Amino acid sequence: MSHNPSIRPSVLHLPQGDWSTVLDCLCERFPAIAREIWVERMESGKVTDGDGNRLTPAHPYQVALRVHYYREVKDEKAIPFEEAVLHVDAHLVVADKPHFLPVMPAGEYVEETLQARLTRRLGNPHLVPLHRIDRHTAGLVLFSANPASRNFYHALFRDREIHKRYEAIAPALPGLEFPLLRETRLGKGEPFFRMQEMEGEPNTRTRLDVLEKNGDLWRYDLSPITGKQHQLRVHLAALGAPICNDGFYPELTDKGGADDYQRPLKLLARSLVFDDPISGESRYFESRLRLDW
Repeated sequence: MSHNPSIRPSVLHLPQGDWSTVLDCLCERFPAIAREIWVERMESGKVTDGDGNRLTPAHPYQVALRVHYYREVKDEKAIPFEEAVLHVDAHLVVADKPHFLPVMPAGEYVEETLQARLTRRLGNPHLVPLHRIDRHTAGLVLFSANPASRNFYHALFRDREIHKRYEAIAPALPGLEFPLLRETRLGKGEPFFRMQEMEGEPNTRTRLDVLEKNGDLWRYDLSPITGKQHQLRVHLAALGAPICNDGFYPELTDKGGADDYQRPLKLLARSLVFDDPISGESRYFESRLRLDW
């Protein structure tokens, strides 16, 4: 196959339908991708079944068939910041992600992602992130390096047995008493990639404290008890202190143009603490990155 082995395939279980070929199904399922592109991918071995067998343009449609396909982005733009590997063992990899680098392939990013870079760098095609942080956020990301032990580490996040701490630089909030607990209900906003607070039973909780004061800006300590998308960004914005350089909150000012590398989001995933489910030892990882004022 001609695909890069450092990239993991996307997977689609073919839905119920009346298509005659797998190609017909893919074309209807992904209308933004031209039919000739799917044909080219199939002919170059970038579309396979779950066992790695190539699927041709004439391959008959079969409901629930597991299709693996490799995404590609022509002229993918390089992101000029490097990740750092902080820890590697048989089960875990811990990396410091720079601002602007996505964790996983999505949209216009395939090769320029933390997962793809680490897979190439460490030569381990089994690397899978155990959690995610936003592309615009910097700091710690924990990867599973071994499929056999992956579920033990996934359970840490599912059962909230891993303690995450973040730092953010945002406007001062002299009218509030710290530490404080923010508990609200978050749901989808407009456009679809934004979140918003709404009425109802809280489904997000964040503990906030102040680490340092510097005039009109403060450095905040943030401990998310839950892990909803954009939770920390929404909570600080709702309190009246949107994180510096946040193009999504409280108003959408990021119109999807080129990244301004001089204005990174001032949010850092600073530390991870947990008891290792394999060894039982206490684990503590801290980012080497720092947010400047």
